[in-house]
Amino acid sequence: MSLARTESRAWGRFALFAECLLTGVWITLAALPLVTYPAALAAGARHLRRHLAHEQGGWREFTADLRTAVRGGWVVGLAGWAAVAVVWTDLRAVRAGLPGGPLVGAVGVLALIGAAAALLRAAALWRPGVSWRTLMARAGRHTVRDPAGSFLLIGGLAVVVCSAWFSTPLAVPVLGAVTAAAVAVEERHRHR
Repeated sequence: MSLARTESRAWGRFALFAECLLTGVWITLAALPLVTYPAALAAGARHLRRHLAHEQGGWREFTADLRTAVRGGWVVGLAGWAAVAVVWTDLRAVRAGLPGGPLVGAVGVLALIGAAAALLRAAALWRPGVSWRTLMARAGRHTVRDPAGSFLLIGGLAVVVCSAWFSTPLAVPVLGAVTAAAVAVEERHRHR
């Protein structure tokens, strides 16, 4: 392999990494209204797919995708926050010492983690015109049928949480890398 080819491949990988970091910033900005995070993830995943396909894409295309994805995505975002509230309430019940609380709390936390992996998968599958209900159902099946990919996404989310705990600004670009991982996991699942 020639030196120029090796440098070109390394440069392409660096460019993809930089695009992931930038996409993380865009996703964070788009998710600030709190219920738009599914649409922000979907627009970010679509942007990264365009980048990988060497298609034209930038902030304009990202915001156009965001506007389209938010139409049904805000309901998914609201449902996600409701699920977090339910698990939070379950954990409070566990702390209060209710009988069976630890089991209910553990099941709730595991379900929430699974739902987060499914949401990332749904965002990676999103295309304009596809309903979020269909996407979430398909992503839920993929989450269960592809445990290796799901654990990869859960590990990526753990890195985002640890980055935020260590230094909050670090979580912003890492979110783009996790979105890229979701795109890769779904692409891997498609080729199986």
